[in-house]
Amino acid sequence: MTARFEDGTDAVRINRYEKRVHDADLATARRIAQSLGVPLAFLYADTVVLAEAILTLGLLSKSEQRKAVADLKARLAQAGGASEKD
Repeated sequence: MTARFEDGTDAVRINRYEKRVHDADLATARRIAQSLGVPLAFLYADTVVLAEAILTLGLLSKSEQRKAVADLKARLAQAGGASEKD
C-alpha cells in the first residue's frame, strides 16, 4: 500500500522528487508544501540552516516576520556586512 498526501500525491512520487529523479513543477511543489504545512521556499532551501530559518519565519505573523528580518539586517550591519559562510 502506498501512502498518499491529502491532495492525492503518493509517496513514491514524492520520493522521486526528493531523489531528483523527477522535478516537481511549481504547482506540484506548492501542493506538497501545503500538504506538509511548510512554506514553499522551505522545499527549495539550499542548506538545512536556511530551511530551518524559512520554517521558523513561516511560523511567525507577518509583522513578526518583518521585525525578525529587520533584526537580522541590523545584526549584519553591526558586523560590517561581513558574513562567515561554512
